[in-house]
Amino acid sequence: MATHRKIMTTGAAALLVGTVSACADGRPDKAPRIGMANPASVYCKKIGGRLELQQGPDGVHGICHLPDGTSMEEWALFRRDHSKPVGGSDTQ
Repeated sequence: MATHRKIMTTGAAALLVGTVSACADGRPDKAPRIGMANPASVYCKKIGGRLELQQGPDGVHGICHLPDGTSMEEWALFRRDHSKPVGGSDTQ
């Protein structure tokens, strides 16, 4: 009976150590990055603009304030400067 108890205690201790060591892998908890940056926002900043988010009845809209003093909705600016070629297709 004592041998059986010793085996059970040793097995339980090994299981506990294995479980705890699996949880502590040494890396800090960090939320994973999901998705990518908004291309229109990135473009606004790339050309020297300052992005301002405005709350409207339809949700939040990004306004790009350009270095020349003009302001434009970020996606309108992006589409203006990244138009599809005539006869272009959506698949490549």
